[in-house]
Amino acid sequence: MSSAPEQEAVADEPLAAPPADIRPGSPTPLGARHRTGPDGITGTNFALWAGGAEAVELCLFDDAERETRHPLTELTHEIWHGFLPGVGPGQRYGYRVHGRWDPWTGARWNPAKLLLDPYARAVDGDFGTRTEPAGPGSALPAQLYGHVRDWPQQQLADTVRDDRDSAPYVPKGVVVGEDTADEGGADEWQDDRRPKTPWPDSVLYELHVRGFTMRHPGIPERLRGTYAGLAHPAALEHLVRLGVTAVELLPVHQFAHEDHLVRRGLRNYWGYNSIGYFAPHAGYAATGTRGQQVGEFKRMVRALHDAGIEVILDVVYNHTAEAGELGPTLSLRGIDNRGYYRLAGDARRYADYTGCGNTLHVVQPHVLRLITDSLRYWVTEMGVDGFRFDLAAALARSMHDVDMLSPFLAVIAQDPVLRRVKLIAEPWDVGSGGYQVGAFPPLWTEWNDRYRDTVRDFWRGAQHDVRDLGYRLSGSSDLYAWGGRRPYASVNFITAHDGFTLRDLVTYEHKRNAGNGEGNRDGTHDNRSWNCGAEGETDDPDVTALRHRQLRNLLTTLLLSTGVPMLVAGDEMGRTQHGNNNAYCQDSPTSWLDWSLLDDPQWRPLAALAARLIALRRAHPVLRRRAFFSGRPHHQGGLRDLAWFTADGTEMTEQDWYTPGATLGMYLSGNDISQRDDRGIRIVDDSFLAVLHAAPQPRQVTLPGPPWARAYELLVDTARQEQPGPAQPPYAAGGTLTLGGRSVVLFRAVPG
Repeated sequence: MSSAPEQEAVADEPLAAPPADIRPGSPTPLGARHRTGPDGITGTNFALWAGGAEAVELCLFDDAERETRHPLTELTHEIWHGFLPGVGPGQRYGYRVHGRWDPWTGARWNPAKLLLDPYARAVDGDFGTRTEPAGPGSALPAQLYGHVRDWPQQQLADTVRDDRDSAPYVPKGVVVGEDTADEGGADEWQDDRRPKTPWPDSVLYELHVRGFTMRHPGIPERLRGTYAGLAHPAALEHLVRLGVTAVELLPVHQFAHEDHLVRRGLRNYWGYNSIGYFAPHAGYAATGTRGQQVGEFKRMVRALHDAGIEVILDVVYNHTAEAGELGPTLSLRGIDNRGYYRLAGDARRYADYTGCGNTLHVVQPHVLRLITDSLRYWVTEMGVDGFRFDLAAALARSMHDVDMLSPFLAVIAQDPVLRRVKLIAEPWDVGSGGYQVGAFPPLWTEWNDRYRDTVRDFWRGAQHDVRDLGYRLSGSSDLYAWGGRRPYASVNFITAHDGFTLRDLVTYEHKRNAGNGEGNRDGTHDNRSWNCGAEGETDDPDVTALRHRQLRNLLTTLLLSTGVPMLVAGDEMGRTQHGNNNAYCQDSPTSWLDWSLLDDPQWRPLAALAARLIALRRAHPVLRRRAFFSGRPHHQGGLRDLAWFTADGTEMTEQDWYTPGATLGMYLSGNDISQRDDRGIRIVDDSFLAVLHAAPQPRQVTLPGPPWARAYELLVDTARQEQPGPAQPPYAAGGTLTLGGRSVVLFRAVPG
């Protein structure tokens, strides 16, 4: 269909004549690159892949928002390019792309819409207004949409072109140079030292740049909520004291806020709505958005590296903020809708394996190039150490089905940069056959939701036996012991950004998401939580004591399990979202960390326990194994590397694994580790016995006798708020002790 005749046509004007000094430039690299030509002339090369387009205009904007258009007349392999002398860092720009408007065949070109460069390294402004989204009751401006959003015939709404200019309502890309990114060339990036923490030694800490720093009293107010705030010594001090080895940052790619949130006066807080895969999100910058955010991000990475902490980015390459056919036209849709997105049989519609309206067509070479170029950029130029891929199964789809030989996985496996960084898959999407836990190839680790569900069920008393728990505690060999994969293929987690916090997991059985404005319909119903006898916060001392014990049980289980543990920021100090299990739109104290909890005597011991367990894990290789257990001795006269015991102190039989309500003892032999160190010397460590007891009643437990140990030193007892000190007398092997109901004890085995 053609455009609506009654609209003012303000952007579809004849192309301006090219300036006399515009030069052909180069089709590589893509994006805007400031450089000096061979004749000594300094300027910026612009290159945009726009397959199928009829013409491309580069649009430059001055501080008064005046627009100057420069047609790019050079076309090489579907890349439009040109070199503009005199254009330098800080210049704001966008594109207008001309072509057919025929949504019935998937063609959605509309030159009235100013488009963000997919390769823009910095972004200035926000979608909707030049500052923040509109207030309650407002919507994103209709000019952002390539189609007439309020067309009377709603079933045809996406087919009628809107010719109104979107430029006043969209952010612009920013040309970034080395001096712009690093404030006058003061960058010392070449001196950065990456921690390069091996996977088995890693402890991940999922955090939100804004939420982690917004309420921290030790961070200057002007830096709160920013990259500079996370780099502040007060923020680093907590991470170092806790002992985590890597922060996993919720999305920091430039993202947009959805219309339905703007209408309710809310924002996309988590950031899983990416629109710029090379640009640090401008809203997290303290120093400015004309390229300064690039340098600020790099300085944050360096500060974390100096503290011994790696930086892992949660990345969203499976979909973009342009949503489905009724979504706005912000970038890729207007550049080449058919080239960038998976379309359904009806080319007006999108194949949606993500639940967000669209899915990037990763099989297309230029889309695969966009993703891998972005990944390499963040590693080589921004210094990050790895990635967690949101809905990674969507990236692994070939034409339709998930394919572990897909182009995306194949390219990653052979790329000399990407195959050396940490790669974490969220191993599912919402499409048919999308659940792929345990299926990703070597090099990849995975979020292990089987671990999450099993541990939650065990401690809430919903697990009938301990068969599955044994697998989860020992590295999930049933999922990962194939094709050369190792225990660290499993990222063990009990909570994540999505769902209840750890405290809410023991406080609520029902979600309380009314603040999201969706009638409490959003968020999962399957929380696998237990409120310990009262729904919500309570003054009942017995319920409160049980909840604290359950928190200690969950943390202890996580940090003693083989695999890679992941904590969520604030869980170690009792952060609550007051029952909201889908706080994606809560850019408010609901989601921000309350640092006063660390000063509360009720919650301070929990943080101390987390730090104690992480330090114990770091000190003992038997707790962070690099190979799966075999259940056999690894040297003459040795014990088995892993043994399981009943409450009676006898080794588990096949029948014991099926016994309802069993108390499970796990013995890890430090004298039977199969690995050797870098010098080829056999690794020897202490041995440990952990006993997990989920029943509510106390239980008498017999400690395994010789040859397993001569005695046992108690290190952790979750029945206590304050943990035992080093002067405690040991327990005799073969002796008994009484475990408190719902508790974990950890012993160091004293050899005979």
